[in-house]
Amino acid sequence: MAPKTILGIDPGTNLLGFGVIAVDAAGKPSFIDMGVLDLRRISSAYDKLECIHAKVSALCELHQPQDLAIESPFYGKNAQVILKLGRAQGAAMTAAAAHGLSVSEYAPREAKMAICGNGGASKEQVALMVEKTLGINIESKYLDATDALAIAMCHFYAQSSPLRSRGGSSSWEKFIKDNPDRVK
Repeated sequence: MAPKTILGIDPGTNLLGFGVIAVDAAGKPSFIDMGVLDLRRISSAYDKLECIHAKVSALCELHQPQDLAIESPFYGKNAQVILKLGRAQGAAMTAAAAHGLSVSEYAPREAKMAICGNGGASKEQVALMVEKTLGINIESKYLDATDALAIAMCHFYAQSSPLRSRGGSSSWEKFIKDNPDRVK
């Protein structure tokens, strides 16, 4: 596996979490950076999007990641919420694309399942597993950032899975066909 840096984003128009991990040639992930962009003092929705774009651009320039892993908006009862999250996500994705990053989306349940083995895990459970996996201590004020680290870790796990396929689907049949020497 080639070493790489992954930027994870938990998008939001009030709080945006970010987390950065590095994966070494042996496939071991390590913590690089995390934080929360607090947008609550910005009243204009468009100024918030500009701020998100600028922050993600700055993170791309600082850490030189190859991949962006971003949480996809989830369906809720309020259509305005998903629209706002989609706009925040779009601002982050546009900044990443402008810096040449490969962009991947993961559903919140998918990231929780990858990190905790439970798609309904709480933010606190996700934070605990991220702490244990990366060997770091995380303050409770960074729960949005731990979600972003979880998204980055989910991307790492998806990319390093032996069942990953280039065609978008994976199966045991394909794995066996591609790896006959690994089957006894």
